[in-house]
Amino acid sequence: MLTGRYHATYGLAVTRILIGLTGLGLILTNFNARHYAFGVGAAWNGEIAEPKSDFPSIWLFSLYHRAVTTPPLFTALTIGLALLAIVIILGWRTRIVLPFYLVLWVSFIELNDGAGDQGDNAYRMFMIALLFADTTRRWSLDARRRARNPEFPESDGGPWRWALIMANNLAIVVLAFQVCAIYMSGGLYKAGGTAWQHGFAVYNPLHTQQFGTWPVLSDLMTAWGPMVVAISWGSILFQCAFPFMLFNRYTRIVALLGILSFHLGIALLMGLPWFSLTMIAVDAIFIRDRSFAKVSAYLRHWWASSAPRANGAKAAGAGGAKAGAKAAGAKSSEAGGAKASGAKAAGTKAAEANAAASSKSGSSAGKK
Repeated sequence: MLTGRYHATYGLAVTRILIGLTGLGLILTNFNARHYAFGVGAAWNGEIAEPKSDFPSIWLFSLYHRAVTTPPLFTALTIGLALLAIVIILGWRTRIVLPFYLVLWVSFIELNDGAGDQGDNAYRMFMIALLFADTTRRWSLDARRRARNPEFPESDGGPWRWALIMANNLAIVVLAFQVCAIYMSGGLYKAGGTAWQHGFAVYNPLHTQQFGTWPVLSDLMTAWGPMVVAISWGSILFQCAFPFMLFNRYTRIVALLGILSFHLGIALLMGLPWFSLTMIAVDAIFIRDRSFAKVSAYLRHWWASSAPRANGAKAAGAGGAKAGAKAAGAKSSEAGGAKASGAKAAGTKAAEANAAASSKSGSSAGKK
């Protein structure tokens, strides 16, 4: 199983894309305030002189810490980090790019310990596991490059192909364990709290300034007591049961839909979109390749069938316009011809009238 074939190829591709989007989104949403959140503007917290994290003291992860007092260099590094995130989303040379992105990301996010959360730790752990996985076998520029090389299946790793496959599949095992451990430990920790036991724990954070980002929605979600209890207890049950629900296909579907709703609620109601997107990214490995392949085939079929219709409608419109122009030209020609004929007839009548007048004048002169 571990050395036979690559597993979760589509799921890992989704993980790669969403991990890149998470990093890019966090950088872009904080770019205007980069100096105040992570740069020289945050010097008041004392972390430039004495970092709370141990990472800035490690040479490999100290690049941002050394550049933080030089704003132009700090900005250039941040732009470079965003470009690396885009490269990861596109899946170009990911095995080479991902280690550089990981080092630069950790160096960046550990500048201000107060600006981070546990989502940053999960993000870092997931990326370490992804270093050993092949995340570009689907939906990537690397996959397109491989498809153009007909000899790639035989040259994919050569005699060490089995080792690459095993590393990929073990990385999936590690990711699955990390996700299940996060959910299980979180659920058990909640179950030990008094607020969770009495069913009102969800109410408290939604009415704080830090996490109540949508007061109207917070009031709506917490207006009915039974709903607050259902959400509080339901989150505990889903988190604790999640690892066991993965063993059956039907319960796995329920678990994934439930945990997706759970993270969407956290992202929307508590203002933690990047943490939620990080967890959703890794949850994608639990979806079978067969399911992703069906969705991919359906989307390709839909795109292929919609393109001819669009082209046909465009051609019909162009043909109609051309026919209309031709008809208009014909009408114009007819009008012009009629006008010319009328003018010619008028000219003929005028000539006849002049001739008659001349003849009459000549007759009168002869009589005289």
